[in-house]
Amino acid sequence: MASKTVTKDIITLRGSAAIVSEFFGYAANSILYNRGVYPEESFAKVKKYGLPMLLTQDEGVKTFITNLTAQLSEWLEAGKLQRVVLVIMSKSTNEVLERWNFSIETDNEVVEKGVSREKSDKEIMREIQAIMRQIASSITYLPCLDEPCNYYDFRVFDVLAYTDKDVAAPFTWIESDPKLISNPQMVKLHAFDTKIHKVDTIVSYKNDEELDEE
Repeated sequence: MASKTVTKDIITLRGSAAIVSEFFGYAANSILYNRGVYPEESFAKVKKYGLPMLLTQDEGVKTFITNLTAQLSEWLEAGKLQRVVLVIMSKSTNEVLERWNFSIETDNEVVEKGVSREKSDKEIMREIQAIMRQIASSITYLPCLDEPCNYYDFRVFDVLAYTDKDVAAPFTWIESDPKLISNPQMVKLHAFDTKIHKVDTIVSYKNDEELDEE
């Protein structure tokens, strides 16, 4: 009789930090592409998470995202990262147009005791797929940004990281205001959970209807 071997996927703190930081890198690229921050021709198509994904070929942005994900991975492994926010702003006025907020819950027992958790890699990938599909379809539920939609020169982005107070910021990072949007509309996206880090995503944007009423 043929036997069936069942394997379980062990998730370590380092492995979870790598999964989450890599997710941020691909999510950032997808947001920059789908929200028109950089021109379509500056992205190349790759396959990740079983989906076609787009990665910037702009050397400056590539270096920024590579350095960002490396630093996030370090903070995640130390259990010190609470939230990451990608902010899209008007280049001419610095007005905040959108905030992509990724909040992180960390299993402190794993950080403190070095234990591991179990979860299927396929299940984690399915959860990430759902978020990436929502980002890719963001044009269907988010308004056109205030600046002309086809003119990427009008928009810039920044990334904010919220860490525990005892974390010393690297010299490449500076303290910043939270870059909030007054009276925003919000859309909650899917979450994903490695069993060590849970990531919830909310995008907030300007309430143009309220501005029109004024």
